[in-house]
Amino acid sequence: MKFHKTLYLKFLLTYLLFGILGFILISVATSRMILHVLVMEKASRMYSTAQLIATDYGMELGKALKERDDALRELTRTAGYSGCDIRIIDNQGRQILYSGDNEGSVTSSVISEFDAVSAGTYYMTGDFYGVFNEPHLSVFYPITYRFKVMGYVIAHAPMEEITVLSNRLLNVSYITFLAIFILSLILLILFSHAVYIPLRKTIRAAEEYAGGNMDYPLEINRRDEMGYLSGTLNFMAHEIARSEDDQRKFISNVSHDFRSPLTSIRGYLAAMIDGTIPLELHEKYLTIVLNETERLTKLTNGLLELNSLNEKGMILTITDFDINSMIKHTCETFEVQCDRKKIAFELILSGHELFVNADADKIQQVLYNLIDNAIKFSHTNSIIKIETTEKNDKAFISVKDSGIGIPKDSIKLVFDRFYKTDLSRGKDKKGTGLGLAITKEIIQAHNQNINVISTEGVGSEFIFTLKISETEE
Repeated sequence: MKFHKTLYLKFLLTYLLFGILGFILISVATSRMILHVLVMEKASRMYSTAQLIATDYGMELGKALKERDDALRELTRTAGYSGCDIRIIDNQGRQILYSGDNEGSVTSSVISEFDAVSAGTYYMTGDFYGVFNEPHLSVFYPITYRFKVMGYVIAHAPMEEITVLSNRLLNVSYITFLAIFILSLILLILFSHAVYIPLRKTIRAAEEYAGGNMDYPLEINRRDEMGYLSGTLNFMAHEIARSEDDQRKFISNVSHDFRSPLTSIRGYLAAMIDGTIPLELHEKYLTIVLNETERLTKLTNGLLELNSLNEKGMILTITDFDINSMIKHTCETFEVQCDRKKIAFELILSGHELFVNADADKIQQVLYNLIDNAIKFSHTNSIIKIETTEKNDKAFISVKDSGIGIPKDSIKLVFDRFYKTDLSRGKDKKGTGLGLAITKEIIQAHNQNINVISTEGVGSEFIFTLKISETEE
């Protein structure tokens, strides 16, 4: 069961890897994204405040240095509304006004390194050129007069506030991720049980089937891929078991059909050698031996032909020929057998001629096998009816006897190799059980159909189809 444990472990390791990567993603990428968004949002609000001051108050505050106290109060009031500190500096970095003068957080009244152009954007984070001891977000807006920059309005806000809010949002992200992780873990466990357990049963069944136990039950009653797989395996096991059973029957039948004539041949020859059979009867029993060898030859040829059909397929020589004429000639070859059993043929043929498109030699073999079977299993003084009809582009050929018939439970098996009903085993001593199997192979090679209709004690009718020739001749 190492495979099972490895597969399940892979599921868990993959999920844990997903959790670790998700945590790292939130810790690194998501935290930066949240902080960036908060900084941009805060900077946008501070920029609006700085713009308002520069537009409405900037120049006035710059000119009214003699009223510094009033200007500082106005600037402080605006800074209180906006939640940030505000300073106004000139182009040389000299501080004109600062809303936090009374708080003592300013370390210098001149910012010598200040250069708004080199910043490249309207905000920056840090100590603002050494002005603050802690990181701050600084946003600046130019004060213009007659298209000339006279100074800047700069708004400051501690980064600590933004960082705290960012950490709160990050904690929410962690909690959300943890909830999703736990929920997905539950779903993974449920899915693993829904897939892994049936998969384990399927693998166990496959191992049993591989070991030859085709009776091992695999019951997965589901309408999904696992159910389809289990159904397919069950069908495969059933077909393999059936094939093995057919193989055993095949070997048993072959052994029986070979053993019987070989036993007869050996017995007669031994009797002739030791004198049990007198010399004057040797010709009679040699004839019997010859007949048995012909039976063995026929059986061997049938096996070779069936094996050739299965391995290489059947090579057909398709021509147009008159099936009615072929039926008449084939019936003539059974004249001796028919006279012996007083059997007559009744031919009901469609028109004078009926041309079909098929392999003439193979179809003659089909007719021979069907008529031969009909004669073997017909009663004395009976009639065999052979009929041809046309329907659409097909010819239907029927061979019907009034013999012993086929038991209902044997009808579907008559085309199997070596199959003989209990009734036919006593009736047909010379049959090999291969004639109908070869017949079916030939008809199927033509992409046509053959069927049988039979009633025990009444008779049997075999019907097969052929393609009607498209030529007018």
